[in-house]
Amino acid sequence: MSKPENTVCAYVGLGSNLDDPVALLRAGVSALARLEQTHVEACSSFYRTAPVGLLEQPDFINAVCRVRTGQAPAMLMRNLLEIERTHGRVREGDKGGPRTLDLDLLLYGNQTIRTAELTVPHPRLHERAFVLYPLHEIEPDLVIPGRGALRELLASCAGQRIERLETDNRPETADKHK
Repeated sequence: MSKPENTVCAYVGLGSNLDDPVALLRAGVSALARLEQTHVEACSSFYRTAPVGLLEQPDFINAVCRVRTGQAPAMLMRNLLEIERTHGRVREGDKGGPRTLDLDLLLYGNQTIRTAELTVPHPRLHERAFVLYPLHEIEPDLVIPGRGALRELLASCAGQRIERLETDNRPETADKHK
């Protein structure tokens, strides 16, 4: 697929802790790659992370993808929710609870967006190791609008358990970036 014209660089966080999380993340990245006007430029390694908030649940597998998209942020978010739904995600129950597939629009260019449906940068991005470490892997010099340099934000979550999976679990649809 060719790279779309008039695009914005966006970052999408992926997470799962039900069924087969690695397979679900691979499927999520593949679905991202099939979105109209969207090209997956890079995908981090997969990371095993401790749950945050609701602790009595399985560990998560997380990753971050950098995409180049011509979709407006609200449309991109609607498409992410549809990908979740087609992979069995039901948005009910406790926030932060178990899920088959979770896709979050973390960043959309340098934009700050606050609507009833969407907040970008993601409101807790700067507090979560499961986002910051994979994001740092693919974009170490990134500056988070309103929060500062990614490198500096990593220190705030040093106590959160996170482990990079040794095997290469990234899907073939994403350019591998190390």
